[in-house]
Amino acid sequence: MAIVVVGGHSRSVGKTSVVAGLISAIPERRWTAVKITQYGHGICSANGEDCDCATADHSWAMTEESDRSGVSDTSRFLVAGAERSLWVRTRQGNLAEAMPSLRQALEHAADVIIESNSVMKFVRPDLYLTVLDYETVDFKPSAREYLDLASAVILHEPAEAMPAWSGVSLKLIAGKPVFRVRPPQYVSEDVIEFVRAKLCEVAIPS
Repeated sequence: MAIVVVGGHSRSVGKTSVVAGLISAIPERRWTAVKITQYGHGICSANGEDCDCATADHSWAMTEESDRSGVSDTSRFLVAGAERSLWVRTRQGNLAEAMPSLRQALEHAADVIIESNSVMKFVRPDLYLTVLDYETVDFKPSAREYLDLASAVILHEPAEAMPAWSGVSLKLIAGKPVFRVRPPQYVSEDVIEFVRAKLCEVAIPS
């Protein structure tokens, strides 16, 4: 089983598009796709709605996508060609509680692609891609924590000389492969070939 993790420093930088693009471009890997969402205080992980329930009650939830309309992110994964698509929701900081069930759900998967930064605390992927946009100010703590572990960077083009975000050293990605993409096209041929070459080092399940 190969595991690919796709992260990014903020919302709406193209993480889902990268995951869907790789699923579509490398169908031979028979992907199971996972999206992990962590909600802040006052949001229920069971349905994403406002909630004042105790943490112990609705600390996490996991559902398997069946809709192929392409409306939701997990539905987009199925449309792209994933064999299965799972959505894991947890309260902020509670991902550890969901990991045993997620591992069990992935036990018989061929290959896995996960949209998340925080999952890096619990898995050692064969490949970790991070999506960066110099014009987006926000930088998630989880993205900062694992930035130096990135196998490669997918960088929005055009990119300013210096990022709008502060407090994050570019030295953390120095020497790493950087693939410049121009949204709405988030997966270039160079990205596909890089990922395919790395996955060749991991046997395709029979």
